[in-house]
Amino acid sequence: MTYRTDCIEQLLSEGVRNKVYPGAVWAVGDAAATRAHSTIGVLDPDEPDVPMRPDTVFDAASLTKILAVWSSIGALWEEGKLDLDSPLGTLWPEVEGHPLGAVTARHLLTHTAGVPLRAQLKNLYGTDPQDIRDGVLHEALHRHPGEAVEYTDRAALILGYLAEHLSAQSLDRLATERTWQPLGMNSTCFGPLPAEIAARCAPTELDQDTDTHLKGNAHDFSARLLGGVCGIAGAFTVLDDLTVFLRYMLDTAAAPGRAGFGPAWTTESLTIQTGTLEPARGLFWHPAPGTAPADDVWVHYGFTGTGMWVCPRRRRWAVLLTNKLYYTRDRQPLTDLRNAFRELSFG
Repeated sequence: MTYRTDCIEQLLSEGVRNKVYPGAVWAVGDAAATRAHSTIGVLDPDEPDVPMRPDTVFDAASLTKILAVWSSIGALWEEGKLDLDSPLGTLWPEVEGHPLGAVTARHLLTHTAGVPLRAQLKNLYGTDPQDIRDGVLHEALHRHPGEAVEYTDRAALILGYLAEHLSAQSLDRLATERTWQPLGMNSTCFGPLPAEIAARCAPTELDQDTDTHLKGNAHDFSARLLGGVCGIAGAFTVLDDLTVFLRYMLDTAAAPGRAGFGPAWTTESLTIQTGTLEPARGLFWHPAPGTAPADDVWVHYGFTGTGMWVCPRRRRWAVLLTNKLYYTRDRQPLTDLRNAFRELSFG
């Protein structure tokens, strides 16, 4: 198998020159190993002599949904502690008798639960974590479950709460003990990060309160509001940890017990679960833009500029980590670049 390494480096270098991001770290590989990787650009334009490095720490943003929530829900499903199609009210007293009680975990994983799309937690519920939890778990649905595919951060927040209930552990401890430690993902953790680790973290958006770019604190406001740990965002990671995670996903003979989730969960998740509804979804993963379900290329993105792809049919994966939020919230330049990167990685 060959990879168009020169073309990938040229593409990502253009992203630096065009100020899509200050720098990037990337890798492509298969179930056995990383086959190509490199770094492009600088960590921080204010420090042009400090390059991006393979061990640069990135704010994972919505990749947290995969690394912490999806993996933990998968562990509970593999252990028989969670039926994806049981109404939540039948297994979670906290939502019994509330609108969310009629929703299933599969609805949440496919973004078909009909929960409100609004995610401004502070504006809706204040700043107390218990008030936020009560508000999120008890609020009315805005449409019937299974009626439409509508992406919302609330799905991951609710599933994180569910995983904590079923495991009697906090989400950070559950993800660490069931997935990150067993796989050797020793640099993946929830923030805020200690100063010595934050120093090698790629800065994201300018914080208006401090007039400095965020480093080591989650960009996502909901994650910061909830102390750094929640299902929406808040995890930090490095390239090597993501490559281990993706290789494990492609290992069809993964030893039971190595991590909480296994091949059965990966297979279930990387299958269209939404029938004729559009856009098509698996379980938190979705077909990569520009591909058909038959291509079997699945993706998950993070708002800060992170992304990872996996293709079970060809047993290949790819990771692209950037800190595009340093410059802008405009998504289109990075969207175009991501699509081109995917084509070079899997084309």
